[in-house]
This record gives sequence, structure tokens and C-alpha cells, in this order.
Amino acid sequence: MNVRRSAAVLAATAVIGAAVPAVAADPSPSASRAFPAALYGGTDPTYDGVWRQSLALLAQHTAGVKPAATSVDWLTGQQCASGAFAPYRADPATPCDAKLMVDTNNTAAAVQALAALGGHDAATDKAVAWLKSVQNKDGGWGYAPGGASDTNSTSVVVGALTAVGEKPADVHKGGQGPYDALVKLALPCEGEGEGEGEGAAAAADAGAFAFQPDKKGKLVANADATAAGVVGALGKGLVVEPAAQAEAAACSGSGSPSPQQAAANGAAYLTKALAKDGHLNSVLPGSTDQPDHGNTADAVVALAAQGQAAQAKKSLEWLEQNSSAWAAQSGPAAYAQLIFAAHATGTDPRDFGGTDLVRQLNATGPAPQTATAKSENADETTDETDDSGSGDVWWMVGAGLAAGAGIGFLLSSRNKRRQP
Repeated sequence: MNVRRSAAVLAATAVIGAAVPAVAADPSPSASRAFPAALYGGTDPTYDGVWRQSLALLAQHTAGVKPAATSVDWLTGQQCASGAFAPYRADPATPCDAKLMVDTNNTAAAVQALAALGGHDAATDKAVAWLKSVQNKDGGWGYAPGGASDTNSTSVVVGALTAVGEKPADVHKGGQGPYDALVKLALPCEGEGEGEGEGAAAAADAGAFAFQPDKKGKLVANADATAAGVVGALGKGLVVEPAAQAEAAACSGSGSPSPQQAAANGAAYLTKALAKDGHLNSVLPGSTDQPDHGNTADAVVALAAQGQAAQAKKSLEWLEQNSSAWAAQSGPAAYAQLIFAAHATGTDPRDFGGTDLVRQLNATGPAPQTATAKSENADETTDETDDSGSGDVWWMVGAGLAAGAGIGFLLSSRNKRRQP
């Protein structure tokens, strides 16, 4: 994934049936840009405005920053009367109609951000009610209402439910809940019925999550979906607290595992995938494998949530040394992903390999109100008004059109690609 959550591009690509997101350079935000001044990032927000704004605000809050009121107001103003969010509404004064594509990913991300900021219960209640209304009978969610359930979309909705104090296990449709859907998208620890020569591949993919079953109904391991699935199966959202060290991850169990075991199995898969280089790879059409910074950041969050601190730290160190150029190009959602990874491992995002991620995120949009300084005085605050620029890009999706980067969990990115 180019930038997390990732869920959205994978999901949107599956729903729209098209596009491969592309990463484009993004100019530093300026007063002269044609996009809303309250919006973080300088690229066209058509496909990712709400997603990147939600991640930016949530990351600021996580780092002790009080976001600009105009930026929060912009996000709340994007909500439709139904409670749902679309990726972007150029004119919020115009009511949402059937032509506007609302989706679960942007809605769930907005819920997580607004719930964390507090004071937006009416908006989050309406959004959660809409999410419940479009839950599939298998207990999961697809990117668009009525779309087949996928791991990324189901997981980001789980995070939204948890954020507002709901118990995901109690949210059912047709007798099935989100954990039921996620477990069904997890590959077994031992290959079942693979043909000759497929055993090694099955062993390598053991415990992973698939995005969705392929056209033949087969589950194919996907690292991006696995990172999302681990977090979702644990009932967590985009922001996770460091977990106590657990036993070394190993895929175990058979049949239908519990959500907790499915998460542990997914963490075992990620640990193996990260063991060699400390990062995941992205396979883009027509090119050689290249490091996938966004998916790696998501994997760090997933491993930290599961208590796999050693591998999470190793991959975080790789990000500290190698993610600067990627984040500068990709913008607010990328900085947010790195801040989430730092937070999950107990690392200071203001000293991320010598880089102040918080300052760089703040520079991609309106100056926040205040930020808690890192000092022994808990009451000490400083204004974060640095306007040193950094580029921003997000992943975006469209029928035959893609731009900017962003996943994670939304569009982070995601071409719907298969990863070993």
C-alpha cells in the first residue's frame, strides 16, 4: 500500500472494477490552491478527501495536537443526512443523492477521528447507524453498500464500532457478526486440498487473511488485508496502544479459529513476511518488487497490537531509516500512518529517526490550535504553526483513473494486488 488504510483502494477497485492507483508528486499546500483551505494535503480530494482528513485529525489527536477547528468542521460538513460519508463532496450544501457514492471506509474513518476528538456524538451516532444498516448477512462489510464483504472494510468498521463504545461481537446481521466474517477470510494454518507442488506455497501463506475470495472462491494471502485483519480481529482501530509482549507468533489451530487465534495466526504470517528485510514489498504491474512503506507501517501496528514487539520494532526501525521521501511525497495520510506505527510501539513521533512527523503532518494543512509539548510539565503547550512544506499525495481510485496515494485499513493505498 502506498498509504494506509489502504482498505479503500483495494475495496474501491474491486467495487468499481477498474483502476490502479498511481502515486503522483504533490505540491506543498498554499493559499492559492483550488482545494478547500481546511483540507489537509494539496492533491485533488475527489477520491480520498474524507479519508486523508480523518487520518490527519486522528494522528494529530494521538500526538497531543488540537486540530484546527476549520479542519474538523470541514470533516463534519462532509456527512450526508443518512449518516454516511462519501470520499468528497465539493458542495456540502447540496444534499447527497443516489448518484453520490458513499462508502463504509470513509464513514468508518470519519467516525474514528470524530469519536477521538470528542463532542461529535450526533454525527458519529448517525454514521454508526448507517454502517449497521449496510452490514452484510455474513456479518461483514464491503467498500460500497451491498458489496461483498472484505477484510479491510470489515476491519475499519470494527474500529469505528469500538471507537464509539460498541461491542463489535454484538453487532449482527442474519445471526453473523464481523468476527465471523473475518475468520472466514483467514487462511488455515495447514493447506487444505492443495495440489502437488502447492504445499510450500500454502505453508508460506498459512494464517494470512485474504482481501476477498477470488473468482473461484479461493482465499489468496494478502499482506495488506492481513495487517487490517489482525487489528480488526482484536477489536481495535487505526490507533492501538502498545500491547504486552506475547509469545512468539506461530500459526496454530485448525477449522474455524477464534478471532483472537486468527489475529495471532495473521501476526505469525506478517512476522515471516517481514523477517528477511524488515519491510513488505509491493508488486506493481510492469515493475520489479519495491518496498511498500504504507503496508509496512500497517504491519507494525498489527504486530504491536498482537504483542509482537520485537518484529514490530525491527520494522519500525526500517521505516525510520527509509520512509522520509515516501512520506514527503505521499502527504498527510502517510505521515498519519507513521505516527500510528510510532504510537503503537511507544516511539516518539516527534523524533522518528531524527524526523518530527507531527510537525511535518501539521505543515500539510491549516496550523492546529495547540500541541502538547514533550516535557516534564504536563501543562506546557506550544503552538505548532511551522509552515515548512512537505508534499502530500494519497491513493485514489476511479474507473480508469487514479491519483495520489494513501491504506491501511483505505486510498492507502491500494491496488488490489496479491502479496506473498
